[in-house]
Amino acid sequence: MDGSEPVAPTGEQLEIAAAGYVAVVTEVGAGLRTLTHAGRDLVAGFAADRVRPVYRGALLAPWPNRVADGRYSFGGGEHQLALNEVPRRNAIHGLVDAVAWRLVGRDPDALVLAHRIWPNAGYPFCLDLEVRYGVDGAGLTTELTCRNAGSDPAPYGCAPHTYLVAGDGTVDEWHLDLPATQRLEVDPERLLPADDPVLQPSAPPTSLRGVALDDAFTGLVPDDDGRAVVRLTADDGRGVEMSWDSTVLPWVQVHTADRPEPDLNRAGLAVEPMTCPPDAFRSGTDLVVLAPGEAHRATWTVAALARG
Repeated sequence: MDGSEPVAPTGEQLEIAAAGYVAVVTEVGAGLRTLTHAGRDLVAGFAADRVRPVYRGALLAPWPNRVADGRYSFGGGEHQLALNEVPRRNAIHGLVDAVAWRLVGRDPDALVLAHRIWPNAGYPFCLDLEVRYGVDGAGLTTELTCRNAGSDPAPYGCAPHTYLVAGDGTVDEWHLDLPATQRLEVDPERLLPADDPVLQPSAPPTSLRGVALDDAFTGLVPDDDGRAVVRLTADDGRGVEMSWDSTVLPWVQVHTADRPEPDLNRAGLAVEPMTCPPDAFRSGTDLVVLAPGEAHRATWTVAALARG
């Protein structure tokens, strides 16, 4: 690079394609910037010359969602994370969405990026992360692997922050099929559970018109293949689905993207399969603890739905 061309805010743009799918992954954050099938958007993306807005397509690790006040206890120590959701006084969505990842493998239909989290004041643990994106007839499959490269046990959680798009318009024109039976009760101001978390029975809405969601669901009912499947469809039957192993990712945050910015407001439905619920670093609920040398692997797939 001779310095004559401006650098994209999310670094190198890495494209893969197969079976009508085209995905663009960013060097910064190893996030999914765009995904199309036969020219149709399946996710709410963003332009290459823009800083990633509202975590669109981001990978969330070593924790998804929120840690209240950024404070947690682990391994006999007290730790303080930086507060990056300042109005709510939370640490949100981990440490890797705005850092450069290394490209370690690339084919026309797949690529692999890696990143090491070095110990720091708020998270004094060393993790090696590797993500593989691959497209084929089944859609775009993402596999995120984390290995504890340090000498002490490490708390860990992960999720993608994918905004699904079913068709034209906004979420108000789309229909949701969410196989969840329980919803985590949270404080509406900070979106945090109580110290003693409460699960409420839940029948998620099907029509999203006028519905505002920013909720963590669990009690996921798998399909015949043992996978949780969320479907988002437009009136013409086209749409998109996201599927994953609910034994690895037993939670899902669903957010209707209610935003003050006109171009972002309700422009996609955030579907975030998670290893753990909000504030798991404090509650310990479904928190993954990686022993030195131990690895955790999570996969999810996004695929187009044709007209019925």
